[in-house]
Amino acid sequence: MSRSPEDLIKIFGMTNQIIESDLDRIEREFKIDLGRHQTQGEDRDPQYYPQFEEAIRIEASRMREHYEVFYCLEKSIRSLIAETLRAEVGTKWWNSGRIPPNIHEEVVKRIKRDIDSGTTLRSSEEIDFTNFGELGEIIKTNWDLFGSIFNSKSAIEKIMANLNTLRGPIAHCSPLVEDEVLRLQLSLKDWFRQME
Repeated sequence: MSRSPEDLIKIFGMTNQIIESDLDRIEREFKIDLGRHQTQGEDRDPQYYPQFEEAIRIEASRMREHYEVFYCLEKSIRSLIAETLRAEVGTKWWNSGRIPPNIHEEVVKRIKRDIDSGTTLRSSEEIDFTNFGELGEIIKTNWDLFGSIFNSKSAIEKIMANLNTLRGPIAHCSPLVEDEVLRLQLSLKDWFRQME
């Protein structure tokens, strides 16, 4: 029995609804977001974003993934440091002597600079005012605590140095070339391997 084009379209539509319903159930059941409800570009400023050159918008779209990876990595490292030090010395861990004095001083300056700018502070947590390189220094300085989390201090130093170098182009709006994308993927793999 052959079906009319209208019947095929109806079947296609109903199949799609069934699949969407199943995906909704999976998202609810496993408490995950599969990203199906996001429309690319819908959160962009409709007045100004289109005025940028198309080549720049395309480059920005390609770099978005790398920025998101670094954002997650840096936030997770800050969280790991805070949780580890809090578990060891309590809620006053930032002022416990476990943070290198030069980092402590830089953070005080950054907080004052934010206050003096008249804008909202980026965070109420001092660790959120550290940069990526400083996070590596905090880990190395407190190796007595982090040595039980990571496999090798030398490996962590090397991985953090690689990641810090790769962070530059991402943070300063320059594209990563193909080799550097691969280096970023390998560095991330190395980072997580250190915690196995």
